[in-house]
Amino acid sequence: MTGAVAHDPGSLLEVIDLRIAVDLGDREVAAVDGVSFTLAPGEARGLVGESGSGKSLTLRAIMGLLPGNVRVTGGQILFRGRDLLADGGQLQQQVRGRGITMIFQEPAVALNPVMRVGEQISDGLVQHRGLGRREARAQAVRLMDLVGIPDPERRINAYPHELSGGLRQRVMIAAGVACEPDLILCDEPTTALDVTVQDQILRLFAHLRDELGAGLLYVTHDLAVVAQLCDSVTVLYSGQVMEEGDDLRSVFARPFHPYTDALIGATPRIDGPITRLQAIPGTAPALQDRPSGCPFHDRCPRATEECAEGRIPFAELDRGRRSACLHPLLPAGLVR
Repeated sequence: MTGAVAHDPGSLLEVIDLRIAVDLGDREVAAVDGVSFTLAPGEARGLVGESGSGKSLTLRAIMGLLPGNVRVTGGQILFRGRDLLADGGQLQQQVRGRGITMIFQEPAVALNPVMRVGEQISDGLVQHRGLGRREARAQAVRLMDLVGIPDPERRINAYPHELSGGLRQRVMIAAGVACEPDLILCDEPTTALDVTVQDQILRLFAHLRDELGAGLLYVTHDLAVVAQLCDSVTVLYSGQVMEEGDDLRSVFARPFHPYTDALIGATPRIDGPITRLQAIPGTAPALQDRPSGCPFHDRCPRATEECAEGRIPFAELDRGRRSACLHPLLPAGLVR
């Protein structure tokens, strides 16, 4: 049984029972296995988990940017009720850049090193919105100012290598939001930045969400980032949804799944008493060695023999709180 969701006509994005396989040469293995979640207009949802959990592949499937040896094998991705995977991905191509944009982790890779940054921002305005070059350039200056780039009239003529990492990241964000998309996909865009710049970028995303009214899907392994930016959270492990909550604070205050609890215990905190971080024993399984049953069972302190058998049901345990666990960490008075 998967964590499938019913179609919600009010949602901006619905990922329903998404399955993605990777071709390893001698065989094809599941990398994303029945992932489902929804995103409302103006909502910021965190997609969290360790490396190899399927976070970035899910994002790239939404955008239609999967590598050549990776393919979607099942499920739906609905954007404003229309399936992005239908008709050979033609709709995906139509909405890319206008309806949906993606902010990557490394601007040095995403930006063209031989184009001035102003051109890289204005090109989308010319192509997708039909603006003339002069009008697009003026809009690029405004966008650079919006994302906090000092002296945008001068820096619009700079090449990427002439800017700091933080400013390059802001240029990439300006280019991404130039056409005022409805949905912004973020693939760990602050990982390579120092904490001061990271905080500035996260505040910028919050501002852009309020300014544009866009939905935000933020992929990260850093729960502190999620706590600062997001309203809701979906926790992935080994290609499956372990836990999901529409209210981020309730998940962090009282996680239901042992994996979510372990992630929180391993996250440094700057408030409250100083405590020793709790390491998660063992390692996440390799793509080709994923176990049956709950994929976390061999690292879980609450696991029993039945946890290794069959698919674990994904169930609603409380209002707006769902988990795939046979032995969840339920508070007193809440019975599975």
